[in-house]
Amino acid sequence: MDRTPLAEYGGAMKGFHWLVVALLVVQYALGWTMPELRRGMPPEGLVNLHLSFGVAIGAIMALRLAWRVLTPQPPANSSLPRWQHRAATAVHGLLYLLVFALVLTGWADASRRGWPVTLFGILDLPALVATGSTVGRALGEVHETLVTVLLLLVGLHVAAVAAHVVLWRDRIMDRMTPRLRHRS
Repeated sequence: MDRTPLAEYGGAMKGFHWLVVALLVVQYALGWTMPELRRGMPPEGLVNLHLSFGVAIGAIMALRLAWRVLTPQPPANSSLPRWQHRAATAVHGLLYLLVFALVLTGWADASRRGWPVTLFGILDLPALVATGSTVGRALGEVHETLVTVLLLLVGLHVAAVAAHVVLWRDRIMDRMTPRLRHRS
């Protein structure tokens, strides 16, 4: 096992990453357990939470992307084969894209149902489509499909992390995990 220190992501990027992971777990659980959405159903309880967590995830991902663009990021691990680096870059890009697409398609679906989309009742967002919109309905169906695609991609991401930790033992996970520092 190589003990050479790897360049790590900073605390903000690690924080954004793990906060989004936690919120996506909550969001999936809410989506799975909330009642079947029917025509004319008011957005109450779990549905309201699902909408608010979606807004929160979108805002955090926007901050995360801005931070990534505006601050220096650690260089890629040079010991990785080129195909792994390319695969990781593609998967990370798709994860960002899918999360943003899920936020927007969910927002559009809520808008076409005539539901207000808010951030925990604090910030009201405008409707993306008109109530009853066929485009909004189609985007709602896309939203449901994208959930499955995101789960598959997250599964691939986690499997790759497991391979790095268990098979290759290259400590790549150290780049994104919080480190406890001991005081001297």
